[in-house]
Amino acid sequence: MIDITYPPIIVAAKTAFRLLGQSFQMSGTENVPRDGGALLAINHTGYVDFIYAGLGAHPSKRLVRFMIKREMMDAPGVGHLLRSLHHIRVDRGSGVQSARDAVDYLKRGEVVGIYPEATISRSFEIKELKTGAVRIAAEAGVPLIPVIVWGAHRMMTKDHPKDFTRGRKTIAIKVGEPMYPTAEDAAAETAQLRSMMQSMLDEVIAEYPEDEKAPGSWWTPARFGGSAPTPEKAAELDAAELRERAAKRAAKAAEKRGDATAR
Repeated sequence: MIDITYPPIIVAAKTAFRLLGQSFQMSGTENVPRDGGALLAINHTGYVDFIYAGLGAHPSKRLVRFMIKREMMDAPGVGHLLRSLHHIRVDRGSGVQSARDAVDYLKRGEVVGIYPEATISRSFEIKELKTGAVRIAAEAGVPLIPVIVWGAHRMMTKDHPKDFTRGRKTIAIKVGEPMYPTAEDAAAETAQLRSMMQSMLDEVIAEYPEDEKAPGSWWTPARFGGSAPTPEKAAELDAAELRERAAKRAAKAAEKRGDATAR
């Protein structure tokens, strides 16, 4: 693929990291292959995870094509930018085409980034994973590589105000050992992937700078003494959000029917 936009975007992002005073803890980046296709399975705690997950592939001189929801890919302005980076549009209502596109990218030797949790984890723990990552990697015949990004959610995530102020915010990026799924038992391989990601997350949180581990901080999982929702409470919040979205869609559809009747 011809990349005109990606290189200057990387330069701009690194400049922004410096201006924001961010520091990094990176490990395992050698697990991203220097050539050939690979699927990165990334945890999802906030809206800017993908920027930092892409940084994890930079030491191997690879550009990551992320699977991004249709609403962002089609949005005015930002959508044009995302499309210029050759990311993959994901329609949550029907993921068949996006899976096919991902397999095609991988077979052409691209590195693709996927969020197997599908949505942001409000508990900042690893949610239950969809089997799509295992199935896509198996079909494409490429390694599936777990990646943990930690700290980016402190800037922008659900239920909390944005915080892009300058100040110490360490971003941890940990790339795990690759697995080579066959999808003969996609559920079991997905459980293995989740176990790997959970262990990596625990390691990243344990290694995070002590002076940034404020007791009771909202961005730390309850299991580690933070005030983030437990996974059970987070699931309740997710369900409430889905109900609210469904209600809004129903109201909008009813409004359209009313307008049509009036005409």
